Amino acid sequence: MDNILSIVTFIPAIAAGILALFLHGDDAAAQRNAKWIALLATTVTFLVSIGIYTGFDPANTGFQMVEEGGWLMGLKYKMGVDGISVLFVLLTTFIMPLTILASWNVTDRVKEYMVAFLLLETLMLGVFMALDLVLFYLFFEAGLIPMFLIIGIWGGKDRVYASFKFFLYTFLGSVLMLVAMVAMYADAGTTDIEALMTHQFSSESFSVLGIYVVGGMQTLMFLAFFASFAVKMPMWPVHTWLPDAHVQAPTAGSVVLAAILLKMGGYGFLRFSLPMFPVGSAVMTDLVLWMSAIAVVYTSLVALVQEDMKKLIAYSSVAHMGFVTMGIFAANQQGIDGAIFQMLSHGFISAALFLCVGVIYDRMHTRDIEAYGGLVIRMPAYALVFMLFTMANVGLPGTSGFIGEFLTLMGAFQVNTWVTAVAATGVIFSAGYALWLYRRVVFGDLIKESLKAMTDMSSRERLIFAPLIVMTILLGIYPSLVTDVIGQSTAALISNYDTALAAADAATQTAASH
Repeated sequence: MDNILSIVTFIPAIAAGILALFLHGDDAAAQRNAKWIALLATTVTFLVSIGIYTGFDPANTGFQMVEEGGWLMGLKYKMGVDGISVLFVLLTTFIMPLTILASWNVTDRVKEYMVAFLLLETLMLGVFMALDLVLFYLFFEAGLIPMFLIIGIWGGKDRVYASFKFFLYTFLGSVLMLVAMVAMYADAGTTDIEALMTHQFSSESFSVLGIYVVGGMQTLMFLAFFASFAVKMPMWPVHTWLPDAHVQAPTAGSVVLAAILLKMGGYGFLRFSLPMFPVGSAVMTDLVLWMSAIAVVYTSLVALVQEDMKKLIAYSSVAHMGFVTMGIFAANQQGIDGAIFQMLSHGFISAALFLCVGVIYDRMHTRDIEAYGGLVIRMPAYALVFMLFTMANVGLPGTSGFIGEFLTLMGAFQVNTWVTAVAATGVIFSAGYALWLYRRVVFGDLIKESLKAMTDMSSRERLIFAPLIVMTILLGIYPSLVTDVIGQSTAALISNYDTALAAADAATQTAASH
């Protein structure tokens, strides 16, 4: 199919336009229609996106299905996918119908709510497919707006504070990235991402304000992009916006935030930092590895003392993203394969965990762990589903959570054994906080009167969890579904990275000999 990438990207935006322009009123019928139109649009988007997967050739390491055309003042509209981005496109289209289903109980400003989610889907898909710097930046930044509104309008009692904190953190980080993009254009004369990946930016060290910058312009550009992607992931210590955003966001907002938005940071490192600034990446590797290891341990310990279920799972997300950055900057096959696998796996598992919280929050309107206990007696099906995803979050073999953590630790071990040893303790801590949460919510005696009338999951809720269960187990026992698709692109990325480092090293030695 011609232009399939643009079709997949803009189906949700078209549906949002139809909703905004042609659906009027806020009665029960209008609300129902808004939900069905959003569900239909996201489902069609997913079904069409399967065509991207079936038409993709994993043996080809270049960009495929490329669409290119004139756009704005000489800038190009250019879209394409490779082995690194294609599965993130599918993850996005897979998760979005589930978030719409999870929003079926929303009754406040339903049309606007669905429009926000549909626009958010278009902007997230654009990030993973854009092959032009300016286009990427527009999609990357515009995605803040619908999420800001989702948290700020439909969130909890401190929603305004959380939404502004989310917006300011992520926006300020991205300002530095914009400055670096301008510098890249000035140096390379193009905004084409494909061309920039082969352009050699200066890595000659110099002094600025008395500070000796090893790696020169590459290190400065790396740090500018790092400021944006580290906040987006988020990495310790710029992670503090995430727990607030998760706690205040509606259930569907938390699902999208954890499953897809956080992955943009990791994707950015793979698309920009390693291929475009290899010397800068190498210079900063040790710092990033130790930040990742600290993140895994510190946020796991913080998760242990949380009393709010969403906050606990939010800190768990930061810990799991620590494994991702550790794998990426190990810059070897196992590390990067593991990082991509971990991001995809976390997309399914974290989405499911936030949905698990949503199921009981809809019934009790509290996320306080102390308010629960003994739910297995009234909700056996829920207890089973919650247990599966708790075990997957811990990294139990046989679930997708194990594969990602194992590969990233394996990759990092080849680079820095101390970092790996510290990060590995996070696996133990994750078992601690996850099982402690499960024990307090699900097991024990059913002594609280308010819980005795609880009903088990409805057929709609079971339908939401079914595909997430399938993917978590399927990827756990058959990881080749992912590694076969990403393997060649990852190998090409590492090969180019090593070649660029060797060339820069040779140039430095030549300059030193003269």
